[in-house]
Amino acid sequence: MFPAAPIAALLAMVVFTALLYVVEVVDQLTHLQLDADGIVPRQVNGLEGVLWAPLLHHGWPHLFANTLPFLIFGFLAMAGGFVQFIAVTALIWIVGGLGVWLTAPPHTTTIGMSGVIFGWLVFLLVRGFFARSAKQILLGIVLFMFWGGLLLGVLPGQPGISWQAHLFGALAGLLAAWIVARADRRSAPGPVAA
Repeated sequence: MFPAAPIAALLAMVVFTALLYVVEVVDQLTHLQLDADGIVPRQVNGLEGVLWAPLLHHGWPHLFANTLPFLIFGFLAMAGGFVQFIAVTALIWIVGGLGVWLTAPPHTTTIGMSGVIFGWLVFLLVRGFFARSAKQILLGIVLFMFWGGLLLGVLPGQPGISWQAHLFGALAGLLAAWIVARADRRSAPGPVAA
């Protein structure tokens, strides 16, 4: 339910968050030139943005809005260990980004960590059901009570906000939870005959 090494998990998330702030400082110092490195839909050169987009933000308010959920969900997503966290995050990052690349409106550039944040949130909400873990289901219920309203962000509507990043990040988080639960079941010891 919570990371086995909470101090190490917290430190990892603080370092990762500091990286986002350093990138934004560099972006501001270069007059927002880094923002052009986001996901440009259906352009071959826009595929590179899948790798960079989550590290970029459209100014300080965008980054500030993402910071708290980034820290909380990232910390909780480390409950399965650091290797699992990296695998889950990579899957959400890449699959979510490819979904944006395929579906975002033309002549746009998508940036921000929101897709990964939505992916972590959905991963945390559903992994207990796939894993058949009452503790994880309880954590999912608590998270839903506090953060469930965020899920409305997967719907189109607010101009300038990439609902595609939210939607495909969330779908990638669902996929990650299913894959992790299957992998955990396969590695669990089976019954022993006496």
